[in-house]
Amino acid sequence: MPQTERSGCPINLTLELLGDRWSLIVIRDLMFGNRRSYGALLSESEEGIASNILADRLKRLTEAALLTKEPDPQHRQKAIYSLTEAAIQLVPLLAHMAAWGRRHTNPSTELSIRAELLEAGGPRLWEAFMTELRHIHLGARRPKRSVLAQLQDAYELAVERRATPLTAHTSETR
Repeated sequence: MPQTERSGCPINLTLELLGDRWSLIVIRDLMFGNRRSYGALLSESEEGIASNILADRLKRLTEAALLTKEPDPQHRQKAIYSLTEAAIQLVPLLAHMAAWGRRHTNPSTELSIRAELLEAGGPRLWEAFMTELRHIHLGARRPKRSVLAQLQDAYELAVERRATPLTAHTSETR
């Protein structure tokens, strides 16, 4: 990635690397959605990322050593993207951003449930999640606990609750 920093300030340097909306969305989708291919990142994007923007961000993030790209063993013309250690260390930053967003924006219940759990779990949960991400993306030893599964289960339950009309819950309790 060409160096065009405006200053050596660490906040500035981080923003120059991650400051556009799509870079963090791509990292989020790899991290929390386990979307590892271009096709999954494109087709499963809640925000509807354009194909040219996705291709550009994957290239930039790979050049910045936040992602790696390896050939897909199942399909030679496709690639599998993985988070690097530097990207995995963004978990606390994303957890704080999500917690701030829960307090100061109007997020959907189902899309903010992971943020709620990460905020409640704090640094111990973040570290457990980073350990799991190291297993998934870097080949480290499998942890005993799956934070990703816990977050996904909570999301699916929130989606199910939203889809189930309130009257169904109240009639069952009578």
